[in-house]
Amino acid sequence: MSNPASERQRLAADPGQSTWLSANAGSGKTKVLTDRVARLLLSGTEPQRILCLTYTKAAAAEMQNRLFRRLGEWAMLDEERLIAALLDLGLTEAPGPETIRAARRLFARAIETPGGLKIQTIHSFCASLLRRFPLEARVSPSLVEMDDRSAELLRAEMIEEMAGQ
Repeated sequence: MSNPASERQRLAADPGQSTWLSANAGSGKTKVLTDRVARLLLSGTEPQRILCLTYTKAAAAEMQNRLFRRLGEWAMLDEERLIAALLDLGLTEAPGPETIRAARRLFARAIETPGGLKIQTIHSFCASLLRRFPLEARVSPSLVEMDDRSAELLRAEMIEEMAGQ
């Protein structure tokens, strides 16, 4: 019997339902999102059709690492443990042979996807849109994202300039 929080996470990971996920740090958001992507892939969604956005590069990397770790484990687990893992993910009935074969192939499909799984920050996604449609966005085609250090230096320079006037 699972606890109410785990059951709510399992429901939030159901790709057949719309979900707004907001919670404190360490409460399991990355697990829910990783579960949701795994279930989308298991249901036959092509990896290149999935876009995961998060706030930080660290969160995007963590999510990608967890997802690939899980898919890699599925490829190697014995059948009994794989069935248990799939049921724990939220499947409502024991997976049949085709679902088991599909789960074992997901790691290879995700790795071989042209451009890879799109798990990125909101900033990098927006920058990719601006680079893809510079005329429509009225930005230079040679747009370059400013890193945190460069932004800090520019901010300090502007403050110093304003203070000098």
